[in-house]
Amino acid sequence: MQTRRELRNVLRQRRRALSMEQQKAASRALCNVLIDSGMLANCQRIALYLANDGEIDPAQLQHYLWGENKNCYLPVVVDHHEMGFVEYRPDTQLVANRFGIDQPSLSGATILSPGQLDLILLPLTGFDLSGARLGMGGGFYDRALAAAEERPTLIGLAHECQKVDRIQAESWDVPLCAIATDQHFYIIS
Repeated sequence: MQTRRELRNVLRQRRRALSMEQQKAASRALCNVLIDSGMLANCQRIALYLANDGEIDPAQLQHYLWGENKNCYLPVVVDHHEMGFVEYRPDTQLVANRFGIDQPSLSGATILSPGQLDLILLPLTGFDLSGARLGMGGGFYDRALAAAEERPTLIGLAHECQKVDRIQAESWDVPLCAIATDQHFYIIS
């Protein structure tokens, strides 16, 4: 069996191998899968992310949410190991964090904890049908969610090609409620 690091590398290569047209089609399909799931209807504060490194892109969804007058939030690295969420609007100024990933500027921003959100859509590197997931390995989401007094609904987002037979769950992995791909909505029991 592959180590988590080996599996992460294989799955990152899979998603990076998708063409720009495949990525755009996956973004559109993901938006439809999430709308059809009904999970967005009763949520007002929704966190998503800016796609990086071949991640499935929730950009189509973000435009839909803005059109529905929902409040969108992006993850921000607050210090070297902490993560919070800052409101994201079409005019939000973005700056690169220490990983080179764009995030809202923290200057004058109100930083929310996970418990202040209704729904967090988080990127996955890999997943299985038991709900075990593989992130990028930094543990930012796990630490932020473990510290949350109240936990919002958590839905992992990935390309269908990132599904594997089995991922060894770790004790620190925070469980997901569901996983949405460009092809399916998997409810985790």
